[in-house]
Amino acid sequence: MSTIIGGLKYAESHEWLKDNGDDSVTCGITDHAQHQLTDIVFVELPEIGKVFKKGEQIAVVESVKAVSDIYSPVSGEVIEVNSRLEDNPEMLNKEPYTNGWILKLKISNPEEIAFLMESFKYKEFIGE
Repeated sequence: MSTIIGGLKYAESHEWLKDNGDDSVTCGITDHAQHQLTDIVFVELPEIGKVFKKGEQIAVVESVKAVSDIYSPVSGEVIEVNSRLEDNPEMLNKEPYTNGWILKLKISNPEEIAFLMESFKYKEFIGE
């Protein structure tokens, strides 16, 4: 059974989003996603300053099992990346909601957050 954190928003593509209370959000992959991938061995992070639209591929995660695209849950500009993942990609397996965050975005369309799932909806979505 996957850990699901209340207060976060979830995308159907298994990314989570935390509203930072300003005009930025922190994003990562869900516990469910990291369980599906198994042992993560590499993370390709986006460049700071790059702008993405909701649903665009924003990062890549490689595990011993598969290579998976990570999609932007909202539109915005990358303002920070978790560079610790470059040397420690396994943080995505161990701490997907804390030290395993992937990036921070300055959101360009805050209304898009409302279209993401609440924790209880995401739990239903993944069948738990």
